[in-house]
Amino acid sequence: MYVLIPALEPGPRLPRLVDELLSADPDLDVLVIDDGSGPGYDDLFSVVEDAGARVLRHPHNRGKGAALKTGFAEIARWAPEADVVTADADGQHRVADILEVGRALRVDAAAGTPALILGCRDFGGDVPLRSRVGNAVSRGVFRLTAGWSLSDTQTGLRGLPAALLPWALSLPGDRFEYEQNMLLRSRSAGVLAREIPIETVYLEQNASSHFRPLVDSIRVMLPVALFAGSSLLAFFLDTALLLLLSATTGSLVVSIVAARIVSASVNFFVNRRLVFHRRGRGRGREAMRYGVLAVVLLASNIVWMDALTGVGIPLLAAKLITEAVLFLTSYGVQRSVVFRRSATAAAPAPAGASRSAAVETVAAGRG
Repeated sequence: MYVLIPALEPGPRLPRLVDELLSADPDLDVLVIDDGSGPGYDDLFSVVEDAGARVLRHPHNRGKGAALKTGFAEIARWAPEADVVTADADGQHRVADILEVGRALRVDAAAGTPALILGCRDFGGDVPLRSRVGNAVSRGVFRLTAGWSLSDTQTGLRGLPAALLPWALSLPGDRFEYEQNMLLRSRSAGVLAREIPIETVYLEQNASSHFRPLVDSIRVMLPVALFAGSSLLAFFLDTALLLLLSATTGSLVVSIVAARIVSASVNFFVNRRLVFHRRGRGRGREAMRYGVLAVVLLASNIVWMDALTGVGIPLLAAKLITEAVLFLTSYGVQRSVVFRRSATAAAPAPAGASRSAAVETVAAGRG
């Protein structure tokens, strides 16, 4: 089993963490990714190597997600059967908890139910405000976009079975949003996620964290923001056509259907390319699934608008209420059904892909 630790400008706790891990379990392999910390950290990473870890370096900062993917690609190449536990470099994950995640991976493998293991913290008590806010925002956005809940969506302590590494490498994102994307896309890819409790540790009020609550929360929220923009475009197009056709045909049903055919076609192509990043083959199947969804939403739209206008609500107001109600349903179904990604379809990165982005400084260590 590998313990993978992405590190940006780490402190002295990192060498201690490596030493304690290997003292607790000499059979572990520890891989540290220096995510562009700079020459001022060369001595510290030398100590990390002396402690028994292998170090790979990004020549410049590329983000936590990119560092994790560099590590996953190298581990998949070096040891294709190895499970991976990811941990943070700041010492806020206890050695006992890291090893417990590894044990959970082995238990699931023995039971024939491999899963993504999440070491989840309790955010009660004396948790720093910065972390409470970040986790509250992240949990709310996750529940909104994924349709299911987790107690700790920002945990960096995760266990991935070897079979999931190709899928993990296929996920988008290079910074903190990468870990959120892993959770958001897990269910649609058929990946089970299981939480285990870990101790909540915050050193120096979490001052060493590189998470920026505003900027990185915006990154995390980008998928739903893009979907909202696409939906807004379709809404304006649909509304304009509805008002125009209603005035010229006098038939509410005909106007709704015709306007929806045009706006749904535009929405499908925008969502496929820009929101869910789908390319190439599979467009026909996706179009069929989208068509079924569009029919269901259209029927719901007609029922809602007929009911609302029937009680005297103006047409435009009825349209606004109806679209607001159906927005989240549409997003969830498109993400998990229409444009779903298969875990078995995710292709691993080419064997040498990470070598162009990371240079191994010392191949010594634990092999």
